[in-house]
Amino acid sequence: MTLTHEVAVSDIAIPATDLSGALINLPGRLAVPESAVGLVLFAHGSGSSRMSPRNSFVASVLHESWVGTLLFDLLTEQEATDRANVFDIRLLADRLLAAMRFVTRHPETRHLPLGLFGASTGAAAALVAAAEEPDVAVVVSRGGRPDLAGAAIKQVHAPTLLIVGGDDTEVLLLNQKALAALPCEKRLSIVPGATHLFEEPGTLEEAARLAAEWCARHVGSRTNGGSGHA
Repeated sequence: MTLTHEVAVSDIAIPATDLSGALINLPGRLAVPESAVGLVLFAHGSGSSRMSPRNSFVASVLHESWVGTLLFDLLTEQEATDRANVFDIRLLADRLLAAMRFVTRHPETRHLPLGLFGASTGAAAALVAAAEEPDVAVVVSRGGRPDLAGAAIKQVHAPTLLIVGGDDTEVLLLNQKALAALPCEKRLSIVPGATHLFEEPGTLEEAARLAAEWCARHVGSRTNGGSGHA
């Protein structure tokens, strides 16, 4: 993909606390296009990291819509070796909230409306964080497990897009139930022929297009009274 505008990319460290309360730093990569209308924080799924090629691709598509991105590790390398941590939605949501606090103080991003993009278990963490942080402007779930967000899903007020593969039948059922429970503006978009990881030709591109359209519309409406890029 060839970008039509400049994107400032920087490696950052997000301060957070571990399970014992000790201070840790979570590595991340911040990418902010010129004239950005918003910033989307990515919460990756189980077994993944800030280096996720799928999330990196989605991020590059968001940049084309003047939406900045932050991809970061929700767990340290040591924490990630414990499978229980990967499914500890409370822990993952707390890390996402820590990243949100960081970007709202960062000089490059503090003026930008915030969105959340979650994949798999990261989608549940994004929904929990959105339920607790009213300033979240938009949420996108790709192949997410919204059921793991529990009762928090009924407290989400940010416009929420659920993207699911048409052949990911079990996760599709979970997302249909989540759609009914969400009290906010919402949409379920089904990508035909896609399985859970959107590995089939053209399916990840379609998921990224849907995510970029949804994010740009809703973070743009928070920028200068809705006068962001068309």
